[in-house]
Amino acid sequence: MIPSALPPPCAVLFVANVQRLARFYRELAAMGVVHEDEDHVVLEIAGLQLVIHALRGAPEPVADVAPKVREDSYWKLCLPVASIAAGRAIAASLGGHIAPPSREWEARGFRACDGHDPESNVIQLRELAA
Repeated sequence: MIPSALPPPCAVLFVANVQRLARFYRELAAMGVVHEDEDHVVLEIAGLQLVIHALRGAPEPVADVAPKVREDSYWKLCLPVASIAAGRAIAASLGGHIAPPSREWEARGFRACDGHDPESNVIQLRELAA
């Protein structure tokens, strides 16, 4: 029997710079802060919690050295946004990148576009299809 009340689904992303990545995801996807301390920040949107957690022993990324950008990874966080275009601008202002409109595609009632966060973790933004 499944309990009637379960904790919300959660994903944990281990990063070198907790505050930078927490700000990136908070602003990009309008996520609320549930909890914050020096080694992790818990964000929440639409029934999903995202924990931005310090990767122990990871060196701080060098500011003027761009991380290696990947297109594929073992996992990709897909976030709902009101506007991919607005998300593209927010991501760029915070050190991430969302591919140009020519790389957007549609499926199952949404429009999507891939990109990456400031530490080169692969992400996808999704808006409702017109």
